[in-house]
Amino acid sequence: MVVDDEPNIVQSLAFVFNREGFDAATTGDGVQSMSMIRDSKPNLLILDIMMPNKNGYEVCHEIKSGPKLQHIQVVMLSSISNEDSRRHAMSQGADDYINKPFSLMQVVTRVIEVFA
Repeated sequence: MVVDDEPNIVQSLAFVFNREGFDAATTGDGVQSMSMIRDSKPNLLILDIMMPNKNGYEVCHEIKSGPKLQHIQVVMLSSISNEDSRRHAMSQGADDYINKPFSLMQVVTRVIEVFA
């Protein structure tokens, strides 16, 4: 699942993931993402930090703090490129952190590494 409030990023990542054989659901809102996550229980979440209604840190924490969803791998995406943001994401349970801007293939390669 790709969760980001920037439509171009969502569309680009979903296109590349689908081309690579993944089934990529998308949303641009933190609250909506939690509803979709509870319903579909994806294996992996590409998650932006700065989003409306519920930020990525909160979504990640909610996923990783409960036994029903904690298996989901979370890769955080952010334009915040400082070490404090990375540490905070990891303290909330993130499995990886990628800075924006990024190359689409960089993200796909990291996802493939998770499932290898």
